[in-house]
This record gives sequence, structure tokens and C-alpha cells, in this order.
Amino acid sequence: MRNTLILVAAGGSALLLAGAFLFQFMGYLPCEMCLWQRWPHAAAVVIGALALAIPGAALPVLGALAAAITSGIGVFHSGVERGWWPGPSSCTGGGGGALSGDLLSTEGPRLIMCDQVSWELFHLSMASWNALFSALLVLVWIAAARART
Repeated sequence: MRNTLILVAAGGSALLLAGAFLFQFMGYLPCEMCLWQRWPHAAAVVIGALALAIPGAALPVLGALAAAITSGIGVFHSGVERGWWPGPSSCTGGGGGALSGDLLSTEGPRLIMCDQVSWELFHLSMASWNALFSALLVLVWIAAARART
């Protein structure tokens, strides 16, 4: 049962990462906070592979932590998108950061704003969906940590 739960949890992170890359391929470029949300999913996939080979609850607990971190970032990002709180000045309407300069220039990197929703379904942005699905993955990881081998 433990290994099945680990496969579901790590596979869920892999699918969420694949979805993010698919959206990017379709032209929805990620903002800085979107990229932040990807790293814990990558860690969860690696943790899952290790947890399949190493018994015990420690690695599934780390997987739950990784999923909780990306869920938390997703909640924070969703709040920034909805204007509930300010986001990082490097990628929100109030910031300029290293990429500021001639606003009409088409040369150089393109800044994707973290406080703008580029896609949504049922009034939930990609960050909101990530927060929701990642929170569910936390529960699966916890079940894996509690499961007997």
C-alpha cells in the first residue's frame, strides 16, 4: 500500500509539472512565482523515487513537505493575482527590477507579471489549481508515511 501511495503522490507531482510544461509549450509563459512552484514538485518526484527504494516514513514526510511548500506558494501566488496582498516587486505591477528600462523595447527578456492571471478554469488560476491539487498530494504523502510496507 505504501508504494502505491508513493507512486500516486510522486506521479501527481510529475503530472502537475508536465501540465505546467504543456501550458508553457502552448504559449503561456511562466512568471517568477510559477517557476517557484515547480521546484518542490521536482523534489517530490525525486523523493518518491528514493522512497520506493528506502523503507520508512522519513521520505514520505519529506514528500508531504515538498507538496505543502508548493501548495503554499500557490496560495500566496493566487492571493497576489487577486490583489489580496502584494507580491514580489520583481514581477508585479509595482516593480521594475533588473528587467526595467525602455517599456517599448522588444529586445531582451520579456517580464511575465505574477499579478496577472493568464489562464483560468472555474474562476481558478493555474496557481490556484496547483495549490488545490498539491494540498491533496500532501494528504496522499501523509497516508504513505503512515502506511505499513
